Parts: sequence; structure tokens; C-alpha cells
Amino acid sequence: MSFGQGGPHGAPGDQPSTPQWGPPPHAPQAPQGSPQPPAPQPPPQIPPAAAPGAPWHQQIPGRTATPDWGRLADEAAARGRRRTWLLAGGGVLAAGAIAAIVATAVMMSGKDDDKALPSPEKLPSASAGSPEPTFSQVAPPNPREFIASEEKDTAPLSTKTLFPHTKPVLDKRTYKRVATDTTTDCASATQGGLGQVLADNGCQKVLRSTYERDGVAVTVGVAVFADKAAADKAKEQATGNITALSGDDGPAFCRATACRLTANAEGRYAYFTVAGYTNGSAVTSDDTKALQAGRDVAGYTFRRIMYRANALAAASVSPKPSAKPSDKGSDKTVSDKPPAKSSPSPSEKD
Repeated sequence: MSFGQGGPHGAPGDQPSTPQWGPPPHAPQAPQGSPQPPAPQPPPQIPPAAAPGAPWHQQIPGRTATPDWGRLADEAAARGRRRTWLLAGGGVLAAGAIAAIVATAVMMSGKDDDKALPSPEKLPSASAGSPEPTFSQVAPPNPREFIASEEKDTAPLSTKTLFPHTKPVLDKRTYKRVATDTTTDCASATQGGLGQVLADNGCQKVLRSTYERDGVAVTVGVAVFADKAAADKAKEQATGNITALSGDDGPAFCRATACRLTANAEGRYAYFTVAGYTNGSAVTSDDTKALQAGRDVAGYTFRRIMYRANALAAASVSPKPSAKPSDKGSDKTVSDKPPAKSSPSPSEKD
């Protein structure tokens, strides 16, 4: 009886569940037909010492590999301790940062204590006798409304209230007033077709004043109407001119000779100027002296009309005895600066 080649893989009764490490030892084959001696068992192999830090034992041929549970547990515990220290350190740093921010905020708020509002118990309480809050009155009406119709334009009107200055200073140029006149016969104070225009629009009266400077004389005539619409129409239809008014001792001017003319209107007043040389010379198209004089006097007349409008508006809000234009003339010079509430000078019709 013969046995098969080789012997069992390992000790009797040892049934490995995993593949063996290395080939199993082989016994020499005995001659066929002779009794087979028992197969010699290999000497037990002593595994080498495990390398430091290796969690698994060195594999022994014929045995299964088993983890080093003790070492694994130690490493896990070490990692847990490191994580705990890191978390604790981060928490300490965060707490320190928050404490620093809070301390800084407290210190900064302490500097503004003096600017803080008083506590509620220190605030003044309203007493029964405290005055009620007052509010400003409604803004005054537009001054132009008071010179737009004769119903509101009720202040005294004469050459003394309209032209009170004997030596007005107009744009740094001083003029001398040499004559004044008032008439209800509007056509008698005009030349050409202006008289008919004034009559057709219901002219009530014409106030004239003449000013001289450096050989140039200017007469301004203010035609008074019932309302603004009539005055505007008279300005648009104007033709001819206002008659030049000479002084008692002054020479006649702008009679049968060329002169500079202007026409304007403000409120219920239409005003016209005629400017020329006192020596009778004609005003040429490129002349500047007569042109400037006519504009100066026209601007002065506009400001006087607006002064009247402002005085009427102020009197309607808080009546005062001095609110009305004065009837007394003045020998003082007047600045060319318009009143505070006056509008810019109107355009001129040359």
C-alpha cells in the first residue's frame, strides 16, 4: 500500500482557512512497495519580532494574520487626546478674542458718555404753562399781483411817489431830474400814433419825468391802465413816442430830430422813453450815449414800479404805516441796485 506524494500541509488536525504563506514542505518520495515511514514534521518556526509601529503581526507560514489590537487602541487614544487638546486650545483662543473685542467696545463707549442723552428722569418735562409751538405764516403773495389791477393797486400814485429822487445814481452814473408832469389827457403827452394807442386801451393818466447827464436828456412817460392786459396791449401796439419834457431853463430836445425810443410794461403800467441830445443833434444808429441813457432811465422806472409792488405786498401781510410809498421827494442819490424782491429788468424795445 502506498501513500500519495507529500504529507499534510501543517500539523495534524490544523485546517487553515486562508492560503498559506510560502509553499508547504515536501518529504522525499519513498520507493514504491516499501513501508512508508511517517513523514517528518518540520521544526516549528519562530516568527521574527514585529517591526515597531506595525499594527499587524508578521505573517507566520501556516497561520492566519491577526491585528495588534492593543497597539491600535493606543494609537486611537493618542489621536483622540491630540484632537481634544486642539479643540480646547482653539476654544481658549476664540474666548480670548471675544473678550478683547468686548473690552475694546466698553472702553470706546465710555469716551462718549458725555455726549449721550440724559436719562429719562433728567429730561425736562413739559409743564402746563409752556407755550404752544408757533409756525410761520403763509408766504406773502406775489408782489406783481398788487400792480396787476386797480382794485389791489390802491397806494397813492404821483410823480413824487414814482420818481422821488432828484439825483438818482444809475449803474454808477449820476443823473439830474429836471422836470416832472402828470396829465389825464394821455394823448397830449404823446407824438405820432401813441396817443391813439393809449386811448384805445383805456389810458387813465400819464406821469412824466426828465433826467439829464453829459448833454443827453431822457424823458420817461408812465401810462396807467385799469389792468395788466390793457398795459401789455398798449406796449405791443406802441407806435410814435412819448413827448420829450424839457425843464424850465433847459433846451428842448427830440423835436423834429431822430432820438432813441424804448417801450416796456409791468403790471398795469406801460412806460416809454425818448432819449436825445440837448443841443438838438440827431441820434445816429451807432450812437451809444443816448442808448445807454435811455436804458438807465427805463431800468430805474422798472425798479420804482416794483418797489411799489413790494410795498403793497408787505402791507397786505402785516400792515404798517410806512409800508406805502412815500409822497415826499428826496434829494439823496439812489443806487441802481433793485429791491430784494424785484425781478430782473424787462427787455427793451428800442
